Amino acid sequence: MGELSSLRHLYFTIFFHCFSIFMVIPLIPDVTMSAICPGKSQCALAIYLTGLQQAITGLGSFVMMPLMGNLSDKYGRKALLTLPMTLTIIPLAILAYSRTRNFFYAYYVFKTVTAIFCEGSVHSLALAYVADNVPERRRASAFGILSGIGSCAFVCGNLSTRFLSTSSTFQVSASMAIASTVYMRVLLPDSIIDENLSVPIMSTEKVESVTDSREDPARNPQMFKTFPSMEDVLVLLKSSLVFTQAAIVTFFSSLADVGLHASLLYYLKARFHFNKDQFANLMVISGIAGTISQMLLMPVLTPAIGEDRLLSIGLFFGSAHVFLYSVAWSFWVPYVGAMFSIFFDFSQPCIRSIVSRQVGSCEQGKAQGIITGIGSFANVISPLAFSPLTAVFLSETAPFNFPGFSIMCIAFASMIAFAQSLFVRVAPQI
Repeated sequence: MGELSSLRHLYFTIFFHCFSIFMVIPLIPDVTMSAICPGKSQCALAIYLTGLQQAITGLGSFVMMPLMGNLSDKYGRKALLTLPMTLTIIPLAILAYSRTRNFFYAYYVFKTVTAIFCEGSVHSLALAYVADNVPERRRASAFGILSGIGSCAFVCGNLSTRFLSTSSTFQVSASMAIASTVYMRVLLPDSIIDENLSVPIMSTEKVESVTDSREDPARNPQMFKTFPSMEDVLVLLKSSLVFTQAAIVTFFSSLADVGLHASLLYYLKARFHFNKDQFANLMVISGIAGTISQMLLMPVLTPAIGEDRLLSIGLFFGSAHVFLYSVAWSFWVPYVGAMFSIFFDFSQPCIRSIVSRQVGSCEQGKAQGIITGIGSFANVISPLAFSPLTAVFLSETAPFNFPGFSIMCIAFASMIAFAQSLFVRVAPQI
């Protein structure tokens, strides 16, 4: 347990940071619709704007995440964590000041730009930090605990939303984002700063042909050595079948997760007239179940049945809960679906642990960044596919009466991830 206790400052950093982000999520649909469609319970423009934002963010993150992971391998995790955690403060501060139409559009622009650097990067760098400090045999449990910390912050953030006004929520959120950044800079020790780290995307022991085909490093500018090329990514994918399978699972899982995130709140608002308090209740239930899953169940189940089987279990229940949302016939059905989080929250820590075991210690940031980038590429496609579908089937001109049709399509994407996970085979840990 010594390795896990040494991560306490990282855990506190992630808790404060996630708390600041998650506490505003239940408010965003109401704030968005109040600014651009006041007095309405359905707003196609809000859905399209959310989808556009996620597509732009995903495209930018697809490029930036591998770069940030690679830079963190060379310059340290702490230095790279500073950028996204600082940028997170700006859009929160805008809505803390005002939520009128003009300020909302200012928030929208800044959120879109900053999310290119922030979306997924803090979690990806935190995973690399954990991999630096925890031996391979304990990483799955450590990754589960890190995700559990995020779930705890999710619960606490959404609970606080229940008792705060809208303006106070954004003010507290901005303050917590500042506090998390200061805490990280002052107390979090860096895990790795090695100026000699300039290895290829896979170590020479794993792929000797890579080094043979490389040009003289003196010819290449330092920035281009730091930025992983598409050839490097393909080499990594070809060098490990398990890594390739994990990448496919990540793509389809992210495709479903992002589609659900972009559509679900607007679907529930139109279908059952949910408000911020009901959104918060739904997220608290999901967060509590996820915390139990990752903090208590995952450390016990991972050694017993393995990360690959636990991944499949998580993805199966993830698909099931999305199907349940799509056919919800009463306001209480989404709450039942949220309880499935106790099972489907296994998937992401398992994927990250599997990926971590495929690369060396000096490539953790690079590998986690590539997986995050693949998930970000799904972020581009998902809103383009599912946001228009959601807007059409929530409108009065829907081709047929099935408001949850887009949610069911998202469930099918999740089922593809589940089917692919059945072929993942990981060697047992020694």
